[in-house]
Amino acid sequence: MTKRLAEVAKKAGVSEATVSRVLNGRNGVSEATRASVLTALDVLGYERPTKLRGERGRLVGLVLPELQNPIFPALAEVVTASLAQRGFTPLLAARTIGGVPERDYIEMLLDHQVSGVVFAGGSYALADAEHGHYRALTDRRMPVVMVNAGVADLGFPHISTDDAVAVEQAYGHLRSLGHERIGMVMGPEDHVPSRRKLAALEGKDYLVERTSFSMESARLAAGKLIERGVTGMICASDVLALGSIRAARRLGLDVPADVSVVGFDDSALMTCTDPPLTTVRQPIEMMGQAAVDLLVNQIEGSGVEPDELLFEPELVVRGSTAPAPQRG
Repeated sequence: MTKRLAEVAKKAGVSEATVSRVLNGRNGVSEATRASVLTALDVLGYERPTKLRGERGRLVGLVLPELQNPIFPALAEVVTASLAQRGFTPLLAARTIGGVPERDYIEMLLDHQVSGVVFAGGSYALADAEHGHYRALTDRRMPVVMVNAGVADLGFPHISTDDAVAVEQAYGHLRSLGHERIGMVMGPEDHVPSRRKLAALEGKDYLVERTSFSMESARLAAGKLIERGVTGMICASDVLALGSIRAARRLGLDVPADVSVVGFDDSALMTCTDPPLTTVRQPIEMMGQAAVDLLVNQIEGSGVEPDELLFEPELVVRGSTAPAPQRG
């Protein structure tokens, strides 16, 4: 008990006596200090006293689908900084292939008495995935914000890039360069953002290959498109675009002289790739801040409709696109 008091006191920056008063429910402690002690208790993994378990601390969960795609650490940086400015402590939960499932992360966050959760990609983005585990959040009336497009019937607000505008920008760019045979390297068939991108191109000519969001799977998908004669490719992420460039090179082709490639995200270091990647930029900073604003409004009791807030993307033209090759 003495060790626990000392650790919590050090973490919260208060005396052990203050920690004791908070844990025993005594008066004489400000709300800010009390919240700081409870947050320290949660972060250190100590169980709250029974009488305090019904109270949420100032912890907020941030659930990411992965960390290999640089766009997710970039979003995490914005969200965590914005939460800290508002007096909240983020708990990061990053999923990995074969690792802890999203359902278990939700249970862990609820056990830590979080005040709310921000999701950045997850099962909600896959129409055919299991969504029942989100019900625990609804039952607790937990403030939640989901980043990027997903299924519409979960009852949570969404912050998304306008996928239709993004793909129209990329497609229009390739067409302006003379590309007539355009391929789409998209996510799985039930991936909602990919569905939206393809729906925006209804009536236009394109070929499509589906893939998981890894560079190696993108290389295989892009290789099939190149063998079908495409001269320009639009990819559902920068990672998929880099895999597509690798596919072209393995087939002895030059990017962009033989094949043009457009990514999506404008994640870190895309100016440093060879060639620098033409991509559609997601406004991550604005989206991250908006997600935190929506979440904090819910935590503070303001009414927030379960609507979707769409952000305008921006085409960034670099060296991976060029005029279509002239066929002799």
